[in-house]
Amino acid sequence: MDPRSTPEIEALRQTARAIVDESLIPAEREILRTGAVPEEGLRRLKEAGLYGMTIPTEYGGLGHHTFAQVLVHEELARAHHGFLAPLTLSNGIGVSALMAAGSDELKRRYVPAIARGELTTAFALTEPEAGSDAGRISTRAVRHGDDWVIDGVKHYITNGATAELVTVVAVTDPEKGTRGGVTAFLVDRREMEGLVVEEVQQTMGTAPYAQARLRFDSVRVPASHVLGAEGQGFRLAMAALDHGRIAVAAGALGAMARLIDLMAGRAKTREQFGGPIAQFQGVQWMLADSETDRYAARQVTYDAAWRLDQGERVTREAAMAKLFATEAVGRVADRAVQLFGGQGVMEEGPVQHIYRDVRVMRIYEGTSEIQRLVIARELLKG
Repeated sequence: MDPRSTPEIEALRQTARAIVDESLIPAEREILRTGAVPEEGLRRLKEAGLYGMTIPTEYGGLGHHTFAQVLVHEELARAHHGFLAPLTLSNGIGVSALMAAGSDELKRRYVPAIARGELTTAFALTEPEAGSDAGRISTRAVRHGDDWVIDGVKHYITNGATAELVTVVAVTDPEKGTRGGVTAFLVDRREMEGLVVEEVQQTMGTAPYAQARLRFDSVRVPASHVLGAEGQGFRLAMAALDHGRIAVAAGALGAMARLIDLMAGRAKTREQFGGPIAQFQGVQWMLADSETDRYAARQVTYDAAWRLDQGERVTREAAMAKLFATEAVGRVADRAVQLFGGQGVMEEGPVQHIYRDVRVMRIYEGTSEIQRLVIARELLKG
């Protein structure tokens, strides 16, 4: 038990571990076969309150902070990440701008349902010409009386095809740009017409990872659905990144734990040249390097989460955690495929789908290259 944890957090962690071992890992073959996440696993996550883990108790959540989320996500990420994705949104970027800057009326209307897992969310920032350079977004929102009208295209939006609530970042004053000319809006697609799913964008990962290309065709949004003041949207989007990057690092920790367990089991049971392959130094070094990667990534991720909960500014620490953990899980996944040999690339085995799924971790929430730029920029300020 980490000394920064508490009995309450550890109990929640053990609950997550039990759900993973009893329901989520056994359901992986069904996901690979059908391309859908089984409802039974999602039901158990909802009943445990994990959709609202970091949502305040006054809005129906469990009221935990980032450190607890990291420990729980580390457990959940041992299973297929299709189960983790909706929780990452409901405890992160899918709700962060609403919680930070939404009116009390909006919070009371939407957040309890999000915490129960009854209302799904998405965060729409990325555009075809605005990826790492988020300041290039061109989606426009123009004021018309008591409403704003949004036009533009967003793509690679996780959960975008099905989410009922979408936080959209749009340009409201082109002359000001990111310095006061970008605003965040909460779009309820059940009530606001004009949001069209143009394409479901399938990635090289397994099916539940599908992203969506969204067109906002004169979507009329009430002024009451502006998050924060007009012009604060870019700041809100950037503020969500520190937390989001730590959450991604936590997901990488869980994937590493699963891969190392699989590698160790394979090394002890696979026999070649008269004995288990665990006897060979080359295999032992794969395991040793992988466990060292996981240990180091865990320390930097835990530290960044703890500092964030203490109110510290952790832009540099979050970037380092995301950079190191996602690069590390890539190394571990590659070793796992090599250790498993031919079985490591067979579709019926778990190693190949984990290998494909973790590759995107070095891209979303800021690429590894962007993390290095952030770290260097923060370092050179001193």
